Amino acid sequence: MEILNNIWVALSTPNEGLLNVLSIPLYFVEAFLTMYLFLNVIGIDSTRKQRITYIISFPILGLLTMKLIPNPFNIYINYLVMFTLICIIFKSSILRKCLSLLIALVIFNLVGAFLLNPFLTMFRITSDELSSIPLYRLSYMLIVYMLVTIIILIFKAKNLKLNFFEDIDTKSKLIIFINFVLGIIAIIIQSITLYYFVDSLPILITFANFITFLVYFAISIYNITRVFKLFATNKELESEKSYNKTLRILHDSVRGFKHDFDNTVTTIGGYVRTNDMEGLKKYYLQLEDDCQKVNTLYILNPEIINNDGIYNLLTTKYHEAEEKDIKVTITVLLDLGNLKMKIYDFARILGILLDNAIEASSESNEKIINITFRNDSKNSRQLITIENSYKDKNVDTEKIFEKGASGKENHTGLGLWEVRKILKKTNNANLFTSKTDTLFSQQLEIYY
Repeated sequence: MEILNNIWVALSTPNEGLLNVLSIPLYFVEAFLTMYLFLNVIGIDSTRKQRITYIISFPILGLLTMKLIPNPFNIYINYLVMFTLICIIFKSSILRKCLSLLIALVIFNLVGAFLLNPFLTMFRITSDELSSIPLYRLSYMLIVYMLVTIIILIFKAKNLKLNFFEDIDTKSKLIIFINFVLGIIAIIIQSITLYYFVDSLPILITFANFITFLVYFAISIYNITRVFKLFATNKELESEKSYNKTLRILHDSVRGFKHDFDNTVTTIGGYVRTNDMEGLKKYYLQLEDDCQKVNTLYILNPEIINNDGIYNLLTTKYHEAEEKDIKVTITVLLDLGNLKMKIYDFARILGILLDNAIEASSESNEKIINITFRNDSKNSRQLITIENSYKDKNVDTEKIFEKGASGKENHTGLGLWEVRKILKKTNNANLFTSKTDTLFSQQLEIYY
């Protein structure tokens, strides 16, 4: 009984040493919950090594700041530590990292603000007692963690993800970033107010403060959602314009083909009657080119290329190549709506490779570009291959990736230094360059 009594006394009376011991596992739990929030809600990619590094690093640094910096200022230093670790450990844009921090802080602060005054009132304790007595501190934090876990499970069950930030324009990103700054300021003011005045604030005021805080972030999230919807609508309109242009060209091609059908049959009959097989072969090849053009235009369909960004990019580059009399064939055997790579990075790489292919083939005699999207399930990878005819047969497939390599000099190196930079930041993609006497080839491999 004496042991139990000693344990009770240690838990129910101010005990800084025990609080320091209990704070160690609490920091690890908090690190796990915050990490789960920003990885899943914002949609930041991560490896097992990165997750373990964060879960170990954040508690250690948090404990150091708790020891060296007094309350409530160590809280703000912890925010800075969290953001720094996110930037160092996880690979993503600054906007995503800012929003990941904001999401975690908002949820934890909302839950903490909602619970704090009712908890103090229920147990008839002061904020100092909450901070110094292990039993109260542990109970309060466990309830906070439990509610945050419930919120996480709701996000997971509803599949709620705010993972569209790489696709929006600069102006929209600026609006979201301003919301982020205002949110951080609101959180800081909220935490200072609660720290210094929670004992003297009526529960009604605390509740009103919580509601105001909640409404602000609800409106912010609504505004962000509206911005994304507007941007998505704009992208759909651009896709429709591109598709309409493709349909007009396809319609004209089919009409022309139909109009010439009788002449085509008559011409073929003339070659057959005279047994001129060489002439028939040449004519067939010319006819095949027209048929291939119609097939390619048919593939340029948003239902087949089911990603608005890639569809717009492909149609734009196709029409650009067509204006330069380049024969383009496109084969799509891949679900482009399920690429295993960030669409922002993929679009940059694809755009550079297509620009290079158009430039190189326009200088050649053959003027050919072959684009293939296919899934290699046997090797768990997605393959994007771009082949083009080229003039400079002595092109060095290594030097074209060097910084400053000129597209005017070798027709294949423009922007490839940027491609290599992007691939260095990507864990699951490689680019293989090869050439034959007739075709220069770039194959992007995305592993899953």
